[in-house]
Amino acid sequence: MAEERDVTASAGDKERAAGELSSWRARIDVIDGQLMRLLNSRSACAVEIGRVKRKLALPVYSPEREAAILERVSRENPGPLDSTAVRRVFERIIDESRRLERLAAEGTEE
Repeated sequence: MAEERDVTASAGDKERAAGELSSWRARIDVIDGQLMRLLNSRSACAVEIGRVKRKLALPVYSPEREAAILERVSRENPGPLDSTAVRRVFERIIDESRRLERLAAEGTEE
């Protein structure tokens, strides 16, 4: 019978792994801050687009534009997210942008 080996990590290995985990989480926190700033910047653009669409009497929903965005981000996606995941994320971002555009077009921004 094969000899059993102790596969549990040593205290030093656990300490290094805990430090590595903490480091990765800190990096995610920084990225989350960057994402928040970028999403708010994008949202501000959507508000302005809503105001312009109101002046031009254009509809808020632009299926051609949304399809073009989704196609572009899927095509330019370097991974590791697959295209389906990228599409779902951007569909949600676009939904929220459209909501802000609609509010701005109605003159009822939050």
